[in-house]
Amino acid sequence: MAVDKRAARLGVLATVSLILIGLLGARLWFLQGVQSDEYQAKVTASKNATVYIAPERGRIFDADGRVLADNKRILTVTVDWAVVKKEKDRRELFERLSGPLETPVDDLMRRYDPCYLEPKPCKKAQQFDRLLPLPLKEGVDEDKVAFIKERGEDYPGVDVTVQYKRVYLYAPLASHVVGYMGAITKENLDTYLAQGYKRNERVGQFGVELSLERELHGRWGKKVFEVDASGSIVRELVEQRVEPVAGFDVQLSIDLDYQQYAEQALETELRSRRDLPFEPTGDHAPRNPLDPLTQLKTRVFYQTLPDGTKVDYPEYVNHKAPAGSVVVLDNTTGQVVAMASYPTFDNRWMEAGISGTKYKQLFPSTNPDGSKIDPDQSILVNRAVQGNYNLGSTIKPFVAWAGMHAGLIDANYVYDDKGTYTLSQIPPEDCQNNGGNYKCVFKNAVCGNGAPCKYGPVNVESALAVSSDSFFYRLGELFFYASEDLPKGDPNLLKVNLQRFGFGAKTGVQLPYEWAGRIPDDAVKAALVEAGVLAPGEVPRLLVGDEVQVAIGQGLMAATPLQIAVAYSTLATDGFRQQPTVVKAIYAPLTPDISPGVADLSQGTVVKSYDTPVIVDQLEDNGSLDAITRGLRRVITGPGVDSDIYHKTTGESLFKGFPLDIAGKTGTAQGAANLPWNDSSAFGAYGLTDDVPYTVVAYLEKSGYGAKAAAPVTKCMFQALTDPTMLTPVLVSDTLDVQSTEPAPSNLLANATCLARVADGQKG
Repeated sequence: MAVDKRAARLGVLATVSLILIGLLGARLWFLQGVQSDEYQAKVTASKNATVYIAPERGRIFDADGRVLADNKRILTVTVDWAVVKKEKDRRELFERLSGPLETPVDDLMRRYDPCYLEPKPCKKAQQFDRLLPLPLKEGVDEDKVAFIKERGEDYPGVDVTVQYKRVYLYAPLASHVVGYMGAITKENLDTYLAQGYKRNERVGQFGVELSLERELHGRWGKKVFEVDASGSIVRELVEQRVEPVAGFDVQLSIDLDYQQYAEQALETELRSRRDLPFEPTGDHAPRNPLDPLTQLKTRVFYQTLPDGTKVDYPEYVNHKAPAGSVVVLDNTTGQVVAMASYPTFDNRWMEAGISGTKYKQLFPSTNPDGSKIDPDQSILVNRAVQGNYNLGSTIKPFVAWAGMHAGLIDANYVYDDKGTYTLSQIPPEDCQNNGGNYKCVFKNAVCGNGAPCKYGPVNVESALAVSSDSFFYRLGELFFYASEDLPKGDPNLLKVNLQRFGFGAKTGVQLPYEWAGRIPDDAVKAALVEAGVLAPGEVPRLLVGDEVQVAIGQGLMAATPLQIAVAYSTLATDGFRQQPTVVKAIYAPLTPDISPGVADLSQGTVVKSYDTPVIVDQLEDNGSLDAITRGLRRVITGPGVDSDIYHKTTGESLFKGFPLDIAGKTGTAQGAANLPWNDSSAFGAYGLTDDVPYTVVAYLEKSGYGAKAAAPVTKCMFQALTDPTMLTPVLVSDTLDVQSTEPAPSNLLANATCLARVADGQKG
C-alpha cells in the first residue's frame, strides 16, 4: 500500500521556509541596527565632497635667524578626475588648456596617465593622489589664472588651488646640511600614506629637510561640501572644516658667516693644491735630493716595495685634490657651527623643474659608457658625515690615551725612536727582510736626507709633537698582544678604548645617511675579506701588522670628519664627549619675520632647545689628557725635539706667530696603492681658552701632507672665528641660471693670504 508523503514534504518545506525567513530577518536587523551608522556614513559621503588643504611647511633658519628654506605661495591649476575620466573629454579639455598653461597636450595627458604613449606593458605608478584634484601645472601666473577663471564654462571641473614651493634664499650655502625635497618614492609611499601624507606631496630627500621631515611637514586641513546629483556644490559644511596646521620652524646651529668662510676656504685650498705636485719626502724622496722648491719637474721619484725593489714614478704628478670637508664644533654645547662639504651643489636645482636629462648632466651617477663615476666626483654626498676616511696621524692622541688608560704605558713612558720599529714578538727568520712572510720593520717618515727621521727618546708629549710613528708602532704591538692575552671572547682592547671617543658608531647628529665608521677587530676584518674588499688570500682575522697600522691611523681604521671633530672636542672639554647637533632649536609654526629673509626669533616660541649639551661619555683622567694637550699644543708652538739634529714639530713653521692658543695634530692618510699623490691631508685642533671655544677639523682628499693642505684651512678657520674682518657679507643668492651646467658656482676666498704655506713641514 502506497504511503502518502505529501504531508512530510510540506513539513520539511515549511521548516526550510521558516529558517530562511529567520535568516533574512536577522540580516535585516544586523544591517538596520548594528551597521546602520556605517551605511548612513557611506550614503552621506556620496552626497559630500572633501577638498584637502595643504599645510605650510616649516621654515629653516640659521643660528642668526636668516631663512635658509622658505615657502613661496604658488597657484596650481587642477581638474576634477571625474570630469576627465573619458579619454575623449580629457583630450578635448586638455587641448583647450594647452595654450593658456603653455604646456603640450601630451604632457597634460601624462599627468592623468603616466603610461600615455609608453610601450606596453607599462608599470609606471600614478604619482598623483586620486583623493585630490589632478594638478595640471604648478606656479601659474595670476593673469593666466584670471583668464581661466573668467571662462569657467569652457573649462569644466578646472579649479585653482594655493600651494607652496620651497625656496632656498642663500643657496648653495649649506646645501648639504639643509638638503632638498622631491616626490615621494615608490619604496616609501605606503609609509607616508599611513602617516597622513598625500601621494603627490614633495617631501625631504636629503639633509635636515629629510631628517626633520615630521617636524617640518605640518598637518593637512580639509573643507567638506554638500553636492547635488550633478556634483555641483550646494554649501560648505562649516562644522566639518579642519584648518591646516603649519609645520614647526627649525633653527640650525649653522652660522652662515662661518659656513660661507669654511666653504670658501675649503674650495680655495683644494683648487690651489691641484696646481702643485706631491711633495718628494717620505719613502717617495728623490734619489738625488734637491732644494724642495726648485727643479721639481726634473726629479725622479720611486717607491720601495716590501721585497726591497724600487718602482719609479712619473717625473711630475699634480695632486688631484677632488674633495674634502670642514667641521666646526662649539665645545660648550656640541653644536655644529659650520659643516662644509666639497664638491657642493645648489639645492634650488631640485625646485627648478628641470628635465631628467638635465638632472643627470648636473649630477651624473655613471660615465657615458655606463660605468660608475669615480667616487671622487660624487656631489650629493655630505662628506662630513658620509666620508670613509683613514685618519692618518690625527688618531695618535686617542691611541695615546687608550694606551695610558689600558695601563700599557703612562705619561712618562719613554721610547727611544731610532727611525724604524721592528716587531718584537715575531721570530727574525719569519720577517720579510730575512726571507720570511711577515712585515716586521716599520719606518718613520723621512727627513730631508732621505732617511727615516730619528727622534731619539720621546714620551707621549714629545711623540705627539713630532708625530713619531715608531712610538705608536710600539703601542700598536703592545695593544695586539694585550688583546691576545685576554680571555677568549673579550673585545679588542684598542677598539674598546677608541670607542670611548665615538669612533665606530654614529654620532647621532640630525642628518641622514651618517656612516658609523670602522674600528677593526677579528669580526670586522673577516667581513671585509668575505666582501672582497681586501686582497685575495688576506687572513680573515686581525694580525699584529693590522694593529700597528691602526695605531698610526692607516690600514683598516676609518672615520668621518664629524667623528674626528667629536673626538678632538672631547679632549677640549677635559674628557666629556658630547653628542653633536646641527639643530639649535625647534620653534612653533609661523615665526614672524623681522625683515625679508630674516626671522624675528625674539617673537617666536621655542618648543625645544638644543643649547644644553648632551654628554654621552666622560673619560677617566690620571694626567693622560694633560699630557696629550701639552703635546698637541707643542705641535702648534714648538719646540720639537733634539736628537742628532733639531726636528721641528709638524705645525711649528705654519703656525709661527699664531695669535691664538690652540692645540692640534696633523695627519697624512696614505691612499690607493700607497701612491704619494693619493695621500689625503687631515688636521684637527681645538681652542685652549674661553674666547676660542671651538674645535675645527679639515680633511682634504688626495691633497698631500697634513701640514700642507688641511692645516692651513684649519688655521684660517680659527682666525675667522675670532676676527670678523676676515668674513665677507652673506648675501641672498642671485637668480638660479637654469642654463648653467655646473651643480654650483665657484665660491673662493676674496683674500687667500691666510692659506699661505711654508717651505718646510713634515708629513705628520
